[in-house]
Formats: sequence, C-alpha cells, structure tokens
Amino acid sequence: MNRIETEKQVVTHMIEIYCKKQHSSSALCPECSALKDYALKRLSHCKHGENKTFCSQCTTHCYAPKYKEQIKKVMKFSGPRIFFVHPILVIKHMLKK
Repeated sequence: MNRIETEKQVVTHMIEIYCKKQHSSSALCPECSALKDYALKRLSHCKHGENKTFCSQCTTHCYAPKYKEQIKKVMKFSGPRIFFVHPILVIKHMLKK
C-alpha cells in the first residue's frame, strides 16, 4: 500500500471515530461524510505524492478554510484515540514518515 492510500485509511478512520463519539451515530453523518469525501479528494490530488509529509507540517495549504477547521477538530479529537482502535495502522503510518 502506498503512502497516499495509507493516509486515506488513517483519515477515514479518524473521521469515523470523531463522528461516532461526537455525533453519536453508527454511520457517518452528512457533515462528516462531506469532510471525508473532501479529505480523500485532496489526498488524491496531493502534489507531493509519495513524498507527502503530515498535513500539519506541509507548506502547501490545500484545504478550504471551512474544511481546515473541521479536520483540525477531527485530528485533535481522534489523534489520541485512533492508536487504541487501529494500533498497527498508526504505527505503520508513523514509521513511513
């Protein structure tokens, strides 16, 4: 699995964790679903490709302000929690950086 695909998996799981805990829904709510679609689209078109770093360290700001604020909330909330849900995925993701 390449770096972008791994990144897509991680962001998808983070959004799912956030939505489940914050919006108390088993499936993604419309707002989180839209954020997920937007994030996956941005990753698919990332100009850095396989040389991509963490989005927080990137010099290119490709997220629209609305989505940037949403994804920051998701990352802040889900970042510490994802390790307990998908530890192997997170370790692989961290090692690739």
